[in-house]
Amino acid sequence: MKYFPFLVVFGILVFSCGEKTPNKQENNIPVNADNSSATIPEKKVILEKRFKSLKGLADTTFVRLADFSDDFVYDMRYATDNNFLKAQVYDCAECYTRVKTVKALLKANSEFITNGVRIKFFDCYRPNDVQYKMWKIVPNPQYVANPVKGSIHNKGGAVDITLVTLDGEPLDMGTDFDFFGKRAYHDNFDLPQEILDNRKLLKETMEKHGFWSTRTEWWHYNLQGASKYPIANFKWECHEED
Repeated sequence: MKYFPFLVVFGILVFSCGEKTPNKQENNIPVNADNSSATIPEKKVILEKRFKSLKGLADTTFVRLADFSDDFVYDMRYATDNNFLKAQVYDCAECYTRVKTVKALLKANSEFITNGVRIKFFDCYRPNDVQYKMWKIVPNPQYVANPVKGSIHNKGGAVDITLVTLDGEPLDMGTDFDFFGKRAYHDNFDLPQEILDNRKLLKETMEKHGFWSTRTEWWHYNLQGASKYPIANFKWECHEED
């Protein structure tokens, strides 16, 4: 009987040593992001893999902004009839622009996020064919750039934007997008202080990251140097939503 405790302890040790040790490689098998069993680090890696890299791409290459970040918000007005033209001129809502413009937008948006807001897009690159459609509806250079000369939108260096909170609530800018009147002017200071502060945040941050504004349109920003780009007619493919 005096040896019984020793045998019990010995048996426990042998049983424990016989258990299978988890394979470290098995623990690193990718897990679907929707799988609730995935650990937080695994989910983070999966989300990062969703986005493409700008590395190695020429600054003039056209790319889809959503492929590089999900921190932006979109309300692509010309893919609807909710615009001053009262007509849909895009086949589908996408925000494409040149790589150099994307790099500047990513940096600007990172700074906006530190202030609790982010960029919302109304328009990005615009194929020259679309510019002709717009000109046919409103052939007035005061509102639509002549497609023969083209606009910086046609060159992939202009964006129409506003700011929203991180939860998507719009900041008050005083007018809607494409409001043509003095209330939309940057040099109109006869506005409530909240509106002036919001426009100032938008303008100063965008200018800090290489954009310049248009005096009569608080929403319009051109990337410095983009006017030298040629007019483009690159067209993206439309895909049905899942």
